[in-house]
Amino acid sequence: MLPGDLWIFGYASLLWRPGFDFEEQHRARVFGYHRSLCVWSWHHRGRPDNPGLVFGLDAGGSVLGMAYRVAAGARPRTLDYLYRREMINRIYAPRVVRAATPHGPVQALAFIVDRTHHQYAGRLPFVEALAVVRRARGHSGPNREYLLETARSLDALAVRDPTVQRLAGCLL
Repeated sequence: MLPGDLWIFGYASLLWRPGFDFEEQHRARVFGYHRSLCVWSWHHRGRPDNPGLVFGLDAGGSVLGMAYRVAAGARPRTLDYLYRREMINRIYAPRVVRAATPHGPVQALAFIVDRTHHQYAGRLPFVEALAVVRRARGHSGPNREYLLETARSLDALAVRDPTVQRLAGCLL
């Protein structure tokens, strides 16, 4: 990763609860990955005996989200926070991705799902995913809340994600 300011790409909970200070934010698209409800959550939105589901950046397609610029001075603190938050079970691989913004491309840190990890759920049938989201609750709260907050954030950005919209519609 290059020294200096840090760009971070958010596509789910980082949209509505980044948890770090940033200097600017821009709507951004990353190619080669898509938002997928493909990660078993055993901590934040579920427990080992009742896992929840959270989004991951999975291979293929493209995804709209937000790129946040963190000042160089806040970089160590921000990275420490993000690694404690996102890497709790090492289901994600931190990678630098090219994020296209209205002001040009930036190199941003993103957390990509590791398909070989035992918490990778893959693509579950809609009814099964919905049942999991309805019943699971973890350290950070109900799985339902996570999905609805992500849906609200995507709506506010005018990002159309049919799967998220359909799931959210069933939870309201």
